[in-house]
Amino acid sequence: MKTFALLSLTILITFCSAASAAERPNIILIMVDDMGFSDLGYHGSEIATPNIDALAQGGVRFSQFYNNGRCCPTRATLMTGLYPHQSGIGHMTESPGELNYGAGKSPAYQGFLNHNCVTIAEALQGAGYATLMSGKWHLGENEESRWPLQRGYDKYFGCLSGATLHFYPGGDRGMSLGNEAIETPESTTDEQFYTTDAFTDYAIRFLKEEQAGDKRPMFLYLAYTAPHWPIQAFEDDIAKYRGKYKIGWDKLRQQRLAKQKELGLVSADLELSPRTPNIPAWETLDAEKQDEMDLKMAIYAAMIDRIDQNIGKLMKYLKESGIEDDTMILFLSDNGGCQEGGVLGGANFRDIEKRNHEYFHGYGEAWANASNTPFRLYKHFNHEGGTATPFFIHWSAKITSQTDWYAEPAQLIDVMPTILDVAGATYPTEYEGNRIHPLDGISLRPALEGKSLDRQKPICIEHENNASIRSGDWKLVGRNVARPRGVHPENWELYNITADRTETNNLAAENPEKVRELAKQWNAWSKRVLVYPKLADDAPAKKPTAKAN
Repeated sequence: MKTFALLSLTILITFCSAASAAERPNIILIMVDDMGFSDLGYHGSEIATPNIDALAQGGVRFSQFYNNGRCCPTRATLMTGLYPHQSGIGHMTESPGELNYGAGKSPAYQGFLNHNCVTIAEALQGAGYATLMSGKWHLGENEESRWPLQRGYDKYFGCLSGATLHFYPGGDRGMSLGNEAIETPESTTDEQFYTTDAFTDYAIRFLKEEQAGDKRPMFLYLAYTAPHWPIQAFEDDIAKYRGKYKIGWDKLRQQRLAKQKELGLVSADLELSPRTPNIPAWETLDAEKQDEMDLKMAIYAAMIDRIDQNIGKLMKYLKESGIEDDTMILFLSDNGGCQEGGVLGGANFRDIEKRNHEYFHGYGEAWANASNTPFRLYKHFNHEGGTATPFFIHWSAKITSQTDWYAEPAQLIDVMPTILDVAGATYPTEYEGNRIHPLDGISLRPALEGKSLDRQKPICIEHENNASIRSGDWKLVGRNVARPRGVHPENWELYNITADRTETNNLAAENPEKVRELAKQWNAWSKRVLVYPKLADDAPAKKPTAKAN
C-alpha cells in the first residue's frame, strides 16, 4: 500500500467518522464503451437489456448526466474526480509504443495520469477497501508505472490500450493479468474467448478471492470495451436481431423517441433532431446495402445484449454470495454513439472469420445517429449526442425504487465525491509528496433520497477543441471553439436546454449578453483547470514539486 505524506492530519485518507459500517458498502462502477443515449431498454431501445433495466428501475435514474465525450478523457475524470486536463489527459492517451505523445504540448496533454491526482482506487485503498479492476484501462500504458496496479488497484485483468479485438486480442493490444501480458488468453466460458465474458468472469473471480480472504469492503471497476469497434459478437446473439433493423435508421429514431416519451425520459413535446445531412435516407439504399446495414446494427445490438447477459451473471453472484443488498452499483457510458469509420461503416462484415479478425470497423455514422436518439452529433463533440449518457445508481440497502427520473443535471466529476462519501473516505490535499488538485464535483447522495443536489457551479467540458458550459436552463456549446492558440467565440451556440434539449434552435444571435456571460465563465474555468495553455511554447514555467509528473 502506498504511503501518505503526513504534513497535516487532513492529508491522511481515513475513515469518515460520520460513516457507519452500513454506509461502507461494496461499490461496483460499471462503464460501457461508445454506447449511445438510446441503446438500453430503459432508455427507449428495442435491444434486450432486462438486467440493466431492472437495476436502473430499482435505483435512481438520471435523465441528464454528462460524460466528457470521448473514451480516455471520460476515464480520466471518472478515476480521479478531476477534469481530464488536470490529470494529464487533456486530449487523448498515448497509443501502444507512442513514446513521444506529449511532445510540443503542455503537461496537461501528456497522455497519461500525472501525480497531481489520486485515483478512486488509491483513495479507497487507503480507506481499507479492496480495489479490483477488470476491463479497459486507457489511462497510460508505455511504462509500468502508469498501469492499474501502480495506481491503486490490488488486482487487474484487462486491456491497457483503448481498443482490442474481442475474440482474438493480442500483441500490444492484448490482455494483461496484473502486470503480466497474456499472449493467448484462455476462454473463461464453454465458448471461445470474448472480452465481455472474460472481464465479467475475472471480476467475479476477484470478488470471490477477496470474500475468501480478508473480507474487506470491495471496490470493483468493471470497464467493458463493448460496444466499441471493432464490432464483433457471437453469431447466436446476432441472430436475435437480424432483420429487426431493416426498418432503417429514420424509423428507428422515431420508434425510440416515442418510447422515450412514454417512459418519461424526455418531454412529451420534444422534437427529434434532424437527421445529419450527409446520412442518406434509408429508402435510397438498395436491398443488398440495406441487408448489410441491418447486419451491422444487429452485431452492435448483440454486443449490448451480451453486456446485459454478463451483468445478469454478476448480479446472480452478488445475490448468491449474500452481498447484493449492500452493494452500490453505478452504471454509465464513456461517450455517445461512435460515428468513426464513415457514414455507413466499413470492413468486410459478411465473412465472419475476417470480420472477427479485423481491427478497425464500426457500424457507421448513420446508426450512431440512431443510437443517440433524440440528439444530434456524436462521440468527440460536446453537444448532447456526444456527452449525454444513461446513468443510474442502484443500492438496495439504501435506495427504494423511484417512480420519477431524477431530473437535475450531474456530471462525471460527481462520481468520485459520491463514492468517497458513501465509503467513508476523505480526499487528500497531498499524496506521496505531490500537491493534489481539489475536487469540483459534489456528492450525489441527496439524489438517492430524491433531494436537490444544490449545485453551485456550472458544468463545463472541453475535448478536442469542442467546448460547453451548462448553467441552469442554458447551455453554451460549440465545435472548434477552444483552439490551441485561443478561443474562437464566433463558434459558440446557445440553447435553452430545458425547452430544446435536441439543440435545434440556436439562440446566440438573440441573446448576446447570455453568450458573453457564459463564455466568460467558461474562459475562467478553462484557465483554472488547465485547458489552456495547450501548447508547450505557451506554457508558463512550472513550479517544482516533490515528484515530477
